[in-house]
Amino acid sequence: MNTSHEHDHAEHKHGAHRHKHDAAAFVRTVADACERRGLRLTPLRLRVLEMVAASDKPVKAYDLLDQLKDERAGAAPPTVYRALDFLLENSFIHKLESINAYVSCHHPEEAHQVPFLICDVCAGAIEICDERVAALLAGQAQEHGFKPRAQTLEVHGVCANCAK
Repeated sequence: MNTSHEHDHAEHKHGAHRHKHDAAAFVRTVADACERRGLRLTPLRLRVLEMVAASDKPVKAYDLLDQLKDERAGAAPPTVYRALDFLLENSFIHKLESINAYVSCHHPEEAHQVPFLICDVCAGAIEICDERVAALLAGQAQEHGFKPRAQTLEVHGVCANCAK
């Protein structure tokens, strides 16, 4: 029987690994990155970041808005979307276009391109951190003279837990 550590090591060896997400540590990392880059992490941006980080699955903007309305009178869609746009533009979160939801980034200190495995049953998403995938896509784009601006590869299927 594999221990969790052996399982993580085996996945890492093959270039894909899961992260155990610590929401508080993630928020601290983003706050530090904002300070270093001279970015303004307003209380609202921070709150939206905390809500995305606390979610164990990709979260939709209207779910964030519902949570904010409970905390702040007058919270409106533009409020949430402006905060999400700031977090996206600075690579602190990712948007999964196919399910129109947001997920925190496992490496918020650096801009990077990553694929996600999205479960069609439970709506969970796994960020695959494998530089070979990004390098392959960048190399193919370069061969075709294509200059990519953004890329999120989304692979849909069924996760191991749901397949049981």
